[in-house]
Amino acid sequence: MKKLVVLTGSGISAESGIPTFRDMGGLWEQYNFIDVASPEAWQKDKELVLRFYNERRKKLLESEPNIGHYGLVELEQFFDVQIITQNVDDLHERAGSKKILHLHGEIRKSRSTVDPNLIYDIKGWELKLGDKCEKESQLRPHVVWFGEAVPEIANASLLCSKADVFVVIGTSMNVYPAAGLVDYVPQNSPIYIVDPGDINVSIRKPVICIKQKATTGVPLLINELKNKYCSIY
Repeated sequence: MKKLVVLTGSGISAESGIPTFRDMGGLWEQYNFIDVASPEAWQKDKELVLRFYNERRKKLLESEPNIGHYGLVELEQFFDVQIITQNVDDLHERAGSKKILHLHGEIRKSRSTVDPNLIYDIKGWELKLGDKCEKESQLRPHVVWFGEAVPEIANASLLCSKADVFVVIGTSMNVYPAAGLVDYVPQNSPIYIVDPGDINVSIRKPVICIKQKATTGVPLLINELKNKYCSIY
């Protein structure tokens, strides 16, 4: 099977009712990211940070995967599908995708503030002050905050370097280091972009744009990929 690597962003989850950060009406209109999603915010007001992520977690638990998520599961019949997601939700998992790398962490997990290797599932939607790891340190959301390193970027780059086909869904390609992953895709591997906006991908590779939201664009992508590649199976 050909290796299909898919980079997903907030656009695919927005259609499940998950607010985006940067679009009009997104979360940044309600919060200054410095106040809720940075190491400085955590040091200044842990309770505010926890409340912000509790609100997001509660909204996630009320949401369901959409056609875009399920379409990527369908593609596993024809390709070796690897998803790299910038999203911290678990909608890909709940849809049934098997191979998922979370670049920016997972909101339904918590992490020790003294040992980053201690990671725990969160039962329900609340993480509270006083919730501690086995080393008696306060737990924090298991997400990458602004100003922090992205530990999985090297693994993501390696996956992209092995892509026979590369797909971008629901991301502006303006956020680094994730936007730089396209540079690792082999020169002769085609790139498909599913997004209603104008995405600037300044690369010397074949690029096919499907200017649709995920719920309408992914079905078109599936037909395109099946027509082009499935005769070889």
